[in-house]
Amino acid sequence: MEIPPSISRFLSLYLLMALGLKGGFALAQSGLSREVVVSLGAALTMALVVPMVGYVVLCRFLSGFDAAAIAATYGSVSAVTFITAVQHLDNQGVAFGGHMAAAMALMESPAMVFAVVMANHVRRKMNVSANLTHGNRALKASGNPRMGGLLHEALTDGAQMLLLGAMVIGVLTGEAGQLAMKPFSVDLFKGMLAFFLLDMGLLAARNMPQIKGQSLWLVVYAVLGPLVHASLALVMAWALGFSVGNAALLMVLSASASYIAVPAVIRHAIPEASPSLYFGMSLGLTFPFNILLGIPLYLHAAHIFIG
Repeated sequence: MEIPPSISRFLSLYLLMALGLKGGFALAQSGLSREVVVSLGAALTMALVVPMVGYVVLCRFLSGFDAAAIAATYGSVSAVTFITAVQHLDNQGVAFGGHMAAAMALMESPAMVFAVVMANHVRRKMNVSANLTHGNRALKASGNPRMGGLLHEALTDGAQMLLLGAMVIGVLTGEAGQLAMKPFSVDLFKGMLAFFLLDMGLLAARNMPQIKGQSLWLVVYAVLGPLVHASLALVMAWALGFSVGNAALLMVLSASASYIAVPAVIRHAIPEASPSLYFGMSLGLTFPFNILLGIPLYLHAAHIFIG
């Protein structure tokens, strides 16, 4: 069974647009409050902490390039995991802020930038070693991409721009826009999400074989890493006085791993890294773990420590 790529792409764009509209409508009602600013600051902090911690840990048993690629994948976010978590909170009757969609957009790019910086650092170290060995000062690493172009690609990703644009439309149109778009952004949402999760399940199943033969430590990291990241987010949410819903979503964002935006950038930015590692781990293990077990677990933990 296979869902055509064009339909899969349409479903992902629909979900991002619907999520952006929902977040914008909620922001139009609440306004730019202290809670919003604090939440976005916490999200940005987690977007910086997670890839840094991941890189330090992964460097112990992987090359610098693979460590940077995997750290970026787990330091960024999964929009589908977040959308599923939002629907789960709705089903459970747990309130949350629409600004958390903006937090998701904010958390997507820092890990990509960090990975590119660390990969360039590894290349420079390799150049120094090669220069000492061969006495060639002009030696340069091949395929070293331009930082400016990669930063532009990371910050202007089409899906991210769609999410933010829909959110701006939701803020500007407010209640009138919410009523007009209800058949599109609310009534169709559950069915579209279910169909898209079917597609993601098929894709995850096809990528699970890539994990075979890899180090057991990578399998452990793919499961325990998200739990550690979610725990760090829970501590921060508790310290900052988050609501249960916002804390759960921050945990989901911190625990998720990108399998669309980051792998696309990393494949070009760090060609030395193995795609079977960062793509297979995120989509083959972490994504199904978060969808099946992680989301309800994070919400339960938020209820215990915050609610």
